[in-house]
Amino acid sequence: MPAVRNALIWDTGRDRAEYGDIVIKDGYISSVTAPKEAEGPILYDCKGRCLVLPGLVNAHTHVSMTLLRGLGEELPLMEWLQKKIFPIEDRLTAQNIRSGADLAVMEMIAAGVTCFADMYYFMDEVAKSVLESGMRAALCRGLPGDNADKLAENLALAEAYNGREGRITVQLGPHAIYTVPRPALERIVAAARDKNLGIHFHWLETKGELDSLRNEHKIEPADYLESTGLLGVKELILAHCVWHPTDQLSAVARDNVTFVHNPKSNMKLGSGYAPLKEFISSGVRVALGTDGAASNNRLDMWDETRFAALLHKGYNLDPTVAGAREILKMATVNGSYGTGFRDAGFIKAGRRADMVIVDMDNPRYVGCDPGNVPEFVVYAGSSRDVRATIVDGKILYKDGEFMTLDSEKILAAASRDRGSLTR
Repeated sequence: MPAVRNALIWDTGRDRAEYGDIVIKDGYISSVTAPKEAEGPILYDCKGRCLVLPGLVNAHTHVSMTLLRGLGEELPLMEWLQKKIFPIEDRLTAQNIRSGADLAVMEMIAAGVTCFADMYYFMDEVAKSVLESGMRAALCRGLPGDNADKLAENLALAEAYNGREGRITVQLGPHAIYTVPRPALERIVAAARDKNLGIHFHWLETKGELDSLRNEHKIEPADYLESTGLLGVKELILAHCVWHPTDQLSAVARDNVTFVHNPKSNMKLGSGYAPLKEFISSGVRVALGTDGAASNNRLDMWDETRFAALLHKGYNLDPTVAGAREILKMATVNGSYGTGFRDAGFIKAGRRADMVIVDMDNPRYVGCDPGNVPEFVVYAGSSRDVRATIVDGKILYKDGEFMTLDSEKILAAASRDRGSLTR
């Protein structure tokens, strides 16, 4: 059985990192042994100078928006959407979606991301990109408005891809409260329950959404989630949650609910900061995401972890808030659970062999030892340090080379499509 040899290993289940070999069988971790003890072929030899972490999970994004990166910069959310984004999205083709997805997958694989949750259009093209690249993903078709055809398209996506190769889960994707009328949302929820599917939903990203709930719908957020049936679906991914009232968190502290914090996108669009300290203390599961490349503008989860940790320390005037271990929990196992892959997120026997190998043989890691790994990763680490990305025990990226992707072809296609969309 192949093994990652002589690595420093850390996950959120460990108080301290430890050196060892990671033995892989049929896409899962078979065992973690003492260093240099594993027999069989060497998948990657860390030589005692590399760190192995669970693969990073980008738990909310719109990957094909890589083609829209840089458009409408520094505008408020609604103006940005209505004047810059929606007009181009109306012209997107299946080819555009595929080239944008391939570009995003390439960016994420090189940064140690093994799984992502995506909401957009022509999602069968994103599914094909996922399967060909070797990544893992939770996918849904964005469902704005009240359109039975779009819901049928999302259900067809689930029929074709949910569970495919063990690397795709499919959710239904009502867009947001400001684009989906309540009767339509309730029909989507009913369909999710009927098909035993999760839901991925933009939730209270802006103060205007909270004001709309209270002033127009005459309902509090927690009551809206409960009365529409959203809290009863298999998995509920609530993206952003910037304006979810802190006195209504007990209702969402459930095993099937995941809040996804997108700090850089929320800051860039001026939406506000999510009360992460209160989320965590209330027992809400929180994952981490980048949002799309049009509003971030990176798909770099390393960047997101550092920013999240610093933002909440500064806002709360408290350096103990959003500790490195908690932030990495958000970026790994919490994201895995939220996207429906509950057998990933740890480096231990029985878990999926999804991992990122990090080069510690560089100046940023001088002083790193088994007791301070998470702090070095979050505060000093960088996506530049990624040496290899592994999903299901297969290397997708190794020492600067993509093993499953034609990078030149992807870059050419993305450049072509970006030009055609913005001319």
